[in-house]
Amino acid sequence: MVLDRLPYLFTVCKLRSAEDIVTDKEFYFTGITDEEISLVCKTCDVPSVTESRDDGWKGFRIAGVLDFSLIGILSEISSVLAGNKIGIFAVSTYNTDYIFIKEENFERAMTALKEAGYEIR
Repeated sequence: MVLDRLPYLFTVCKLRSAEDIVTDKEFYFTGITDEEISLVCKTCDVPSVTESRDDGWKGFRIAGVLDFSLIGILSEISSVLAGNKIGIFAVSTYNTDYIFIKEENFERAMTALKEAGYEIR
C-alpha cells in the first residue's frame, strides 16, 4: 500500500460555530455533531476564533481511491503505529483515509510504516 505525505502542518480545532469555518481554503475537514464542531485544517488557515486548538500535526493519505468493501486498512496502520507507541488522529473521506501524527513523531512513524512494508512517497 502507498502512503502520500502531505506537505503541510495541521491544527485540530474545536469551534463554537460553523460560521467560523472558512470554506474557501483548499484543505480542511469538518465534523459537526450534536456535541461539537471540529475542524482539521492547515495551521496557516486556522480561524481567528477557536474554542480550543491543538497545533503541530503532520499527515499522510492512503494513495488512490479505496473501495468501501476493503476491511482493516486503518486498523493495520494504527496497529503498526500503536506498536511503536505513536498516537494518531484519523479522518476518512469518500475516497480515502487521512492519518495525522504529532510532528515530533512523524519521521519515526514513517520509518515504522516503511519497515512494515508500506511505500511512502
